[in-house]
Amino acid sequence: MSATPKPKNLILQLLLVERDGDLSARDAVRACGLFGIAETTVRVTLVRLAAAGLIEGAARGTYRLGPAATGLAADVARWREAGDRLRPWQGGWIAVHCGALGRSDRPALRVRQRALDLLGFRELDKGLFLRPDNVAGGVEGVRDRLHALGLEAEALVFAASGFDRARETAARALWDGAALNAGYEERHALGRWLDHADELAPEVAARDAFLIGGRAIRRIVFDPLLPDPLIDAGAREAYFAAVRYFDSAGHRIWQRLFAAQQHIREERNVHQLPAE
Repeated sequence: MSATPKPKNLILQLLLVERDGDLSARDAVRACGLFGIAETTVRVTLVRLAAAGLIEGAARGTYRLGPAATGLAADVARWREAGDRLRPWQGGWIAVHCGALGRSDRPALRVRQRALDLLGFRELDKGLFLRPDNVAGGVEGVRDRLHALGLEAEALVFAASGFDRARETAARALWDGAALNAGYEERHALGRWLDHADELAPEVAARDAFLIGGRAIRRIVFDPLLPDPLIDAGAREAYFAAVRYFDSAGHRIWQRLFAAQQHIREERNVHQLPAE
């Protein structure tokens, strides 16, 4: 499996994929403990994330994503509905022109590039980014999502069509369709892992489910959602369905682990009670 994740990334990922949006400090400690991260480190990380505005208190001992992360979180949290945000492609494009924007502010550059990556844009010419116009809501919806993710309001977001043959060919080649299709075939590996998950120790199954599921969800989050014929849309839909199923199974694995740990603690407390 992958190397131990950093506690900051692990906690934020737990919050981003959690269905109800809240995470208790106790569950954060339990989850990080599976990766060998000490409780003191987890609690210090929670304090630092709160100070940075990335998380905030939701209730006593419970956290949710804070204002500094809400734009990204709102978009990432929609990964389960990613395949529902599409419409038939008529051959047109959505373009973003960033040529007039500054390039000296590195944090702003990172935010800009992340927004473009999350919505599947690729650079055709310097400062000109494209994606197929196959997203529900069209240009207006994409513009709103880009701005919510931090793209500067000065960036031009518009519909584009009528490219000459060379640029049309270049535009269609901006994405590696073969690599995307190969990635969708990973759904078979997800199924094989689930077939044998019950043979693993509960702690191992929970840790592996988190790592494998996290990689799969990230693939969906950054999937460019291309139309046929640029990729195999049927294979993508099957992959997305497999990840949703894997995620539900992973939640059940974690819930069983936490319930078993809680039972063990309660048993220990009973045995530690003084005799009457």
